[in-house]
Amino acid sequence: MDRGAYAKLLLVLWTACYGQEGANHLSGYTLVIEVTNGGPWGDWAWPEMCPDGFFASGFSLKEEPPQGIAGDDTALNGIRLHCSRGNAERNTQVVESQSGRWGLWSEPLWCPGGGFLMAFSLRVEAPVMPGDNTAANNVRFRCSDGTELEGPGPAWGKFGEWSEACPKGVCGLQTKVERSRGLRDDTALNDVRFFCCRN
Repeated sequence: MDRGAYAKLLLVLWTACYGQEGANHLSGYTLVIEVTNGGPWGDWAWPEMCPDGFFASGFSLKEEPPQGIAGDDTALNGIRLHCSRGNAERNTQVVESQSGRWGLWSEPLWCPGGGFLMAFSLRVEAPVMPGDNTAANNVRFRCSDGTELEGPGPAWGKFGEWSEACPKGVCGLQTKVERSRGLRDDTALNDVRFFCCRN
């Protein structure tokens, strides 16, 4: 099953679990945007969507700082979308899919002029065996006016290609996170996909 079909299956299951309220909440979803360089570990969490009529105009990241030679680095642990309708300063809702347990949230980065997030690129460190794997480390977004916003993640790995662009704007997300493995190597967030809405 390809990634887009899998995302749609999860949305159907989520709708089935949450009934008509869930169906209404996802009625404006039109497209899933993804990248091909996500990390291999972890499981997909349930999607989280902006309220109806809201689009993501900013984002923040949960990042663990470098842990030194003897430490276990996880880098990117979570992504929050800051969804707005109208004035972003006064009318904002924050949505977050599953996040790893380590790190602190950054201050939000905003698209200028009330614009919305349209496309993304993920910075991922390729698997190293044996070694301290971190998987996804940072994300950057392209706004509706062409501005690019890059999160405060570390420089490990490299950014992959840009995703397809949403026709109007990003309105939800779904993360792939590896749970804590105790004394074994942790990677936390490995991959993410975003949802586009029509209105």
